[in-house]
Amino acid sequence: MNDWIEELLKAGRLAEAFAAKHPRALTGSVVGVLSTFAITAFGIAPLAPDAQDLPQRQVSEVVTTDSLEEQLAALAANKLSLTRNDFTRSSDTADSLLRRMGAFDAAAAAFLRSDPLARRVLQGRVGKMVQVSADASGTVDKLIARFPAEKSEQQATHFSRLTIERQGKGFASRLETVAMQSQVRMGSGTVQTSLFAATDDARIPDGVASQLADMFSGDIDFHRELRKGDRFSVVYESLTADGEPINWDGAAGRVVAAEFVNNGRSHSAVWYRDEASGRGSYYGFDGQNKRRAFLASPMEFSRVTSNFSMRFHPILQTWRKHLGTDYGAPTGTAVRSVGDATVDFAGWQNGFGNVVHLRHAGDRTTVYAHLSKIDVKKGQRVEQGQRIGAVGSTGWATGPHLHFEFRIGGRHQDPRLVARASESVPLPATARAQFKQQVASAQTQLQVAATIANGVSAAD
Repeated sequence: MNDWIEELLKAGRLAEAFAAKHPRALTGSVVGVLSTFAITAFGIAPLAPDAQDLPQRQVSEVVTTDSLEEQLAALAANKLSLTRNDFTRSSDTADSLLRRMGAFDAAAAAFLRSDPLARRVLQGRVGKMVQVSADASGTVDKLIARFPAEKSEQQATHFSRLTIERQGKGFASRLETVAMQSQVRMGSGTVQTSLFAATDDARIPDGVASQLADMFSGDIDFHRELRKGDRFSVVYESLTADGEPINWDGAAGRVVAAEFVNNGRSHSAVWYRDEASGRGSYYGFDGQNKRRAFLASPMEFSRVTSNFSMRFHPILQTWRKHLGTDYGAPTGTAVRSVGDATVDFAGWQNGFGNVVHLRHAGDRTTVYAHLSKIDVKKGQRVEQGQRIGAVGSTGWATGPHLHFEFRIGGRHQDPRLVARASESVPLPATARAQFKQQVASAQTQLQVAATIANGVSAAD
């Protein structure tokens, strides 16, 4: 083996010496070898078939078309159906409703007036979602009306679908209770005059606007701190009936996430449900619970007519310290509890008129005066946000408003300052990893929502 290696190394040294003495001869040898390969390749290439030698075949087919008269006749024979959507109005009759929706069908109008089920389209509350399908001449093929479920316990999850369909020379009607579907939607807007006006311009339901106010009530006093130019973006669940967003009260889906920029300062929140406890709440992206022990206001929307300060009493005609906050609102406007409590008093009390006293934890009491209606009884447990009565002008009042007081240990406090300083329930430490994932998803959705200028869009 060693002898063979020695011979190989000796041959290599001789090749190096030859290359050094005769470089031109070595180059010619290499070119000659490569030329041999080129000739070989040239000899192989022509073996591929020439495309011109391949057999060719021409196929022709006669295409016939109907005459213009026959095509027009076929088009005329095709039944055209037009569909239109609208909402019922208080002034509607069977004839006016159909005419407004492009249908001119005396038989259908007569059925709406005579059939017990069909009459429900125009009976009861207005605002029912109506869809009419009719042919080109205005003859009704089908009418579908959608409205809240008849049973109150189903109204948050189901809707009623009343279908009127042509069968031969007459009509048939049927009423069904159907589950609503949830769809995630996004929207954004800018405040010019009020939050409700801004959400209306952005085609966002009033129920979503109310939730926005509740979410950020601990950060923003929507009665006094709202500014022109404030911006908001929101991601929310929209409940739909057969794919159509519903419009009736009490059926708005939950807000999933939102951002509100008030006076240049940004506030964000996301809905999070703790799987361990089963309880859900709104949290800031930093994990702080937005739900404080007390709401900033006992009403969703109103205007402050008198603050916690000195004022000239309109009835006693003297300067006195005003020990509460007055909110101006129409008679009948709902008044809610600002926190979990027990009803300590509910009835008539001198200048307060109809009044409710609620006892909260920590020797704290809230007072709601001048009510037109009381919806709770002494000893009853109430939750934060629960309706306890309605705005009125009973007792010593010059007009409809709510007088609201906050007392700690019997001493009057500024309700606004108490709400801001009230405690909140922290996020469980075991939920932080999952919460961060949900926040990341919410931030992405809100970035998309912010690009929708004064409007809404469905999200996949």
